[in-house]
Amino acid sequence: MAGDSARIGTVSAHYTTRGLISSYSVEVWHDGLGLHRELRARDAHVLENKVDALVAQWATRWSLQKERDARQRSAEGAAAETVAARAALDECEALLRRSLDRPAGVDWETLKETSPFTYDAEPLVEIVYSRHEKEPLHLIEPRRPVASAVGPEPKEMDFTPRKRWWYFMAKKTRIRLAEEAQSAFADAHASWLERRDGADRDHAKAVEEFEMELARRQGLLEAERTRFAVELAAFREMREASDAAVAELERSWRRCEADGVRVYVEAVLAHSEYPDWFDHDANVDYDERGNSLVVDFQLPAPEDLPQLERVTYVKSRDERSEKFISASRRDRLYDSVCRQIALRTLHEVLSSDEPGAIADVTFNGWVEAVNPATGTRGRACILSVRAYRDEFTQLNLENVDPRACLRQLRAVAASSLAGLAPVRPVLQLDKEDSRFVDSRAVMGGVDDSVNLAAMPWEDFEHLVRDLFGLIFSQSGGEVRVTQASRDGGVDAVAFDPDPIRGGKIVIQAKRYTNVVGVSAVRDLYGTVLNEGANRGILVTTSTYGPDAHKFALDKPLTLLDGAQLLGLLEQHGRHARIDIAEARALKVDPH
Repeated sequence: MAGDSARIGTVSAHYTTRGLISSYSVEVWHDGLGLHRELRARDAHVLENKVDALVAQWATRWSLQKERDARQRSAEGAAAETVAARAALDECEALLRRSLDRPAGVDWETLKETSPFTYDAEPLVEIVYSRHEKEPLHLIEPRRPVASAVGPEPKEMDFTPRKRWWYFMAKKTRIRLAEEAQSAFADAHASWLERRDGADRDHAKAVEEFEMELARRQGLLEAERTRFAVELAAFREMREASDAAVAELERSWRRCEADGVRVYVEAVLAHSEYPDWFDHDANVDYDERGNSLVVDFQLPAPEDLPQLERVTYVKSRDERSEKFISASRRDRLYDSVCRQIALRTLHEVLSSDEPGAIADVTFNGWVEAVNPATGTRGRACILSVRAYRDEFTQLNLENVDPRACLRQLRAVAASSLAGLAPVRPVLQLDKEDSRFVDSRAVMGGVDDSVNLAAMPWEDFEHLVRDLFGLIFSQSGGEVRVTQASRDGGVDAVAFDPDPIRGGKIVIQAKRYTNVVGVSAVRDLYGTVLNEGANRGILVTTSTYGPDAHKFALDKPLTLLDGAQLLGLLEQHGRHARIDIAEARALKVDPH
């Protein structure tokens, strides 16, 4: 039935040259509940765990909703719903306490790929496949032709005239009858030979067609077996690379390195069990120099919390009557839930830190909801706290009051979180980079007389920065240029604050007069992975070869050629030109 299950988008997995994993995202929908989420994680397995947890939560929620819809109006049904409603409210008050009874750590083995290999090609009707792996086993042979029966060969004796009494008295009659018999036999024999020869020809043709069809199917089987073997080898190679990457991440975690710590903490938070009404998500960053961890946590919106308190059945009207908690209690409950989540997250992070990599944790609680003060939907940080290990581990979380405890930890928040008043995070992900330099305004001097393919390469890089600065500024982002001598393959870095599509974006500018080959695109991809960026953009004054486009397919890369660059400039009120022949005549050095 439509809407009964979640729909999951496509996830692409990529690995760095060192075997480390970059970030991923995937969209998930549930039509029945009318829900949509985009999940993000640095590791594909962490993302898979997030998706599994979300799908399970939605399945439970959908099942409960259908049960409520199907439940007949009755006093018993109302009583059962009241019990469930009060249990949901009680659960909100126990989010922190219940997490203390469960270990927060995650076994690294659970992050390894465990899904079995399945041949993903479209099955062919001419081939029999195995049940599970869909391995092509053998072909279904076409029906073998059988020679057509043409009847027995006519016998001459069957055409001998019957010898009546007058047969011996009339010689002419005997001769005539004998001639007629011979003629009839000759006709019958000729007809039989013709039928036999025709049947033989038909059979020979059928045999030829059978052999051709059999050969065709054998070719299909061999091709399928080859494709199966290639995909199986690729799957095993991917599995080995994935397991090796997870093993390397575990070693990185035990060495207290950033990649391993980030992936592990994201996995810990993804495995944290919350009520089905809360689709929790978190993004993590870690600074090795100060052993500081930052968690950007997606808090629930006020309307996400359960608010039903009691259901009664009015027999006289044969209908249900629902009572909800008061507005003041709803605000207090929301405040309690968010503060419990903050303390619970700090506890889960620090208690699972077996290597001792984390000296302090900053929790930034973000909410996407309609602000009651403005009536507009937005995203804001409403709670931020930085907890130091030595101080936090001395707390007895079983007995603390969340509000008082966070006040003791010097948390930043409004007195009532239900008002969604934004606060400045105590610590945010660092966007500073020693490679960044001040940009020069180049775009204003560009007009139809400027040949972009012949302009100084440093000016071209700053032109690209100017252009993308305009593009990303529309969403509140910024673009920074890197030093020419130390750029490590990065000409500019964009920071897009969009919580779903944004992040760090590497931009490279290639003022080329020749076709850009696949090596430049490979270099960009390696830079994206090494920088921990979400996407890479390559801009050139020239064009890209087919191998470059093929390599970029299904990767977080965008290739912009000279024509597209001119189009973007025109969209922002600037007109330039690209004359490759002129640039070649000037012997412009490529960059």
